[in-house]
Amino acid sequence: MPGIRFVKLPPAALSALVDGDLDAASRAAGTPLSQYLADESWLWEIRLEDIRRDPEAADWIARAALSDPDGIVVGHGGFHGPPDADGIVEVAYSVDPAHRRRGHAKAMLRALLDRADADPRVTAVRASIRPDNTGSRATIKGFGFRKIGEQWDPEDGLEDVYLRPGKP
Repeated sequence: MPGIRFVKLPPAALSALVDGDLDAASRAAGTPLSQYLADESWLWEIRLEDIRRDPEAADWIARAALSDPDGIVVGHGGFHGPPDADGIVEVAYSVDPAHRRRGHAKAMLRALLDRADADPRVTAVRASIRPDNTGSRATIKGFGFRKIGEQWDPEDGLEDVYLRPGKP
């Protein structure tokens, strides 16, 4: 499995990505970012608002995923926010189509689960996946997730909800 290193995207980088200014976003992040990240401007708008509402969220969301050791941006990942009142965090990650089917999604998930397991407040990690997303279902297989139900997402429609207990 390839290595993944996450680089936190500060609000200045997120704002530049929203504006489509890849050079400014890369300067603010301290690493060259990719067009794939710039094309996800809708997401960075949401994450900027999340950080405005809760500055602690910046430690959990909006990270560029770089392959390790070469440092190429292969996607992004993080969580929907800090642990909720029950200690649950929801994992989120996406691999640039140019870098798919090389193990990056599993490497991102492993790194994100390690991050969640390192925080004593986290009791479980949640994943919401469309039933037709066979790639994402395959990615979480073997990581201890079990299906606990379904939900309706206004953006994605029907999603299966999976939960993985946190590490003791």
